Amino acid sequence: MEYLNIVIIALFILFLIWRILPGKGIKQITTSELKHELKDKNKQFIDVRTPGEFGSNHIKGFKNIPLQQLAERSGSLSKDREVVVICQSGMRSNKASKQLKRLGFAKVTNVKGGMSAWS
Repeated sequence: MEYLNIVIIALFILFLIWRILPGKGIKQITTSELKHELKDKNKQFIDVRTPGEFGSNHIKGFKNIPLQQLAERSGSLSKDREVVVICQSGMRSNKASKQLKRLGFAKVTNVKGGMSAWS
């Protein structure tokens, strides 16, 4: 019985690590690096926060596509152009980045720290 508890705890820890770690092939940038990226008109900038969060504070040039709607609205994005994703803390954008990779987007970049790190 104790062995089973250890296995369950280990699996839970692995699951948490898997959720937090960046996905394979996903570029990670800081908000300082983002300031330089914003000048690139060939990139698509997506904010996956809720419309309320986006409305209260967002970065000019970012399009709001809430995480819950990303799969159904991904058709509005070009798979040939890099997608830069942001959220409030970097967790939802990391999840969104993984989702975009699964949907066939080749170049995906996640902004570490999200809007909380933006100054």
